[in-house]
Amino acid sequence: MNNFSGAKLAILFGQSIVTILRDDIPTIPWPGHWDLPGGARDGEETPEDCVLREVQEELGITLADTALHWRKETRTHHGRRAWFFVSEQPDFDPKSVIFGNEGQTWRLASLDWFLNEAKAIPHHRDIVKSYLNQSLDR
Repeated sequence: MNNFSGAKLAILFGQSIVTILRDDIPTIPWPGHWDLPGGARDGEETPEDCVLREVQEELGITLADTALHWRKETRTHHGRRAWFFVSEQPDFDPKSVIFGNEGQTWRLASLDWFLNEAKAIPHHRDIVKSYLNQSLDR
């Protein structure tokens, strides 16, 4: 787990998911697309430390590592190693979000919308679908 570039988190609240609309800057990956909280690794962070820090910075939400219910090693759009996590939060309070300075806005979106939205980052949609399919198989 030492060599990775970043981590993302799908925060699920019932049939909803927390999403962030990326800045519309042509020089960044996926400008103007719906993303999930997370980002690049700082220093020697673990994947868990990375994603929890990013969620705190982007949404003002503090989660414990025990809130990370599922993890999967993935690849970024550049082919670098990354981690993807899921946290099911039945007690999530949208009023607790303090949106940071990355992205245009955030949205608590329906899972159905996110999984079918053309402007949602495709590989994130695919991983969330994979998680949901595995959850149904349990």
